[in-house]
Amino acid sequence: MKGYLWTSGLEAGRGEGSSYGHLAPWEAIATDAVGNVIEFWGFKRNQGRVWALLYLRGEPFTAGELEHELELSKGGVSMLLRDLERWGVVRRMRSPHDSAWRYAAETDLIRMVSHVVEEREAGFIERIRADLAEAYRLAVEAGNVPREHLSRLEKMATLAEHVERALRLFIKTARLDVGGILGALREDSNRQ
Repeated sequence: MKGYLWTSGLEAGRGEGSSYGHLAPWEAIATDAVGNVIEFWGFKRNQGRVWALLYLRGEPFTAGELEHELELSKGGVSMLLRDLERWGVVRRMRSPHDSAWRYAAETDLIRMVSHVVEEREAGFIERIRADLAEAYRLAVEAGNVPREHLSRLEKMATLAEHVERALRLFIKTARLDVGGILGALREDSNRQ
């Protein structure tokens, strides 16, 4: 599976000083697991590791502290934090007693996932729908495309529409209704 480093128990950790660097064994395993999932979804593995450490520790860290704990470069942490802020996964804050910026994890997991889905997946599905609509328009305009091919284009567009609706519903309610998607898929399989 792309992006998933198979680790077993205590083999997950690595780094200087001990095989776990500056993290406890359980933290190394947990941050790597989240990093692997995030990488599988097409993000950077270390984005997941940074968020996971902030979430697990439950306290804001400076960029320097994140560099130290996760053994990452200063430039790498800076880029990761900028991306994570843009996705709404971490937020920047200043303590009244400290002039350094600190970063805290978003702890409302539903809000976090909803925000990422809205920014990334919903926009992607919207573009797919637009492309399918354009393909249908061009096929009709060509005039020589068999009706069966036009029908299949319509089914693809209907499926994309149901997926977009399901994502929008999830974003608004944290419920994922796949009934329309399954219905569109069943229609097609019942006709074969």
